[in-house]
Amino acid sequence: MLESTNQYLVASREYMGKAYQYLADNDLPQAGEKAWGAAAEMVKAIAEARGRYHSSHRVLYQVVDDLAEETGDSALRRAFHVASDLHINYYERWLPTRTVQRGLADVQRFIDKLEPLAHAG
Repeated sequence: MLESTNQYLVASREYMGKAYQYLADNDLPQAGEKAWGAAAEMVKAIAEARGRYHSSHRVLYQVVDDLAEETGDSALRRAFHVASDLHINYYERWLPTRTVQRGLADVQRFIDKLEPLAHAG
């Protein structure tokens, strides 16, 4: 379990780095998609560390909801919704640059908050 948890953590950080690269290239749909991937991989890392199933969007939302309850941090839910909006933007392409920039910052804070929980198991 530890090895796959670490794989999800590494993927989360790599996706976030790519999100910022795509943002610099003004490829907003790809920037948002990579930010979604970063958020989802971080949630999977925590689920994996805790021995929880995590193979659907629905379950990822449940894990985030549980983490928000556990930590008392309702901002986790909102940040995950931002990540989801960025994911939707990959297909719809409706978000302006500033919204994507702020969304990436929200997702960065989300993964920074959650990473210690993945290590705690």
